[in-house]
Amino acid sequence: MRHLFGAALLLALLSACASSPTGRSQLMIVPESTAISASEEAYRSQLAPYARAGRLDNDRALKARVDRIASRLVAQAVRMRPDTEGWDWSIKILDDPKTVNAWAMAGGKMALYTGLVLQVEPSDDELAQVLGHEIAHALAKHTAEKMSVALATQLGVAALALGTGSQTAGAAGALAASLAIELPYSRTAESEADRIGIELAAKAGYDPRAAVSLWRKMARVSEGKAPPQFLSTHPSPETRIEELAAIAPKMMPYYEQARRSRPPEFQLQNS
Repeated sequence: MRHLFGAALLLALLSACASSPTGRSQLMIVPESTAISASEEAYRSQLAPYARAGRLDNDRALKARVDRIASRLVAQAVRMRPDTEGWDWSIKILDDPKTVNAWAMAGGKMALYTGLVLQVEPSDDELAQVLGHEIAHALAKHTAEKMSVALATQLGVAALALGTGSQTAGAAGALAASLAIELPYSRTAESEADRIGIELAAKAGYDPRAAVSLWRKMARVSEGKAPPQFLSTHPSPETRIEELAAIAPKMMPYYEQARRSRPPEFQLQNS
């Protein structure tokens, strides 16, 4: 029985492959629709403490600035993946001066902590790199991929334990779905989000060279202490700066073209 379950698991893993927008092969056991449903619940959970404390979208000027940048980036994201036009794209500002972080979940739900703006002091071009990076995670189905990896791991444990009846594949899948929301992205996914994000920003009319200046600022923020949460699972600032410096010139034609026209905007949701 254990061997049959293992063979079925192997067959499922081999048949559950997909490709990211960069062409990278992804393990995709969990459908993106499932990741979006799980993310909606996680999003409400993440926002609830800030809403109760009155620390949500307090700075109107910052909210307007972030919405303006995000709307241009999301317009380019929808061009890259037209099926995402129906997502409930939205972004919330979390009033937390100590936290240097931002994130986006499957389905386009995003958040930015005030600490990133206060401590890093990004220009609009630099802030577009942050938001473009997070939007890229959603575009590239990284949450579904992360859940799939967690599910595959738990199913492997289930296969070994099945003989004793101590765990079922269903329980393993439920555990993987809940854990994946909290697990960090892989460094491969982080680098891929950099590559997609800088392209989104350039096409939205934001200078791709700002990606380099942004990460130099990020490196200074983390100098002499533990890196900010935003940097904790990312490639080192030195590696990231080197990679982005090589990519930026290739993005300049997109940026120059966007400067000659008016980049489109996407109407974000209020929720």
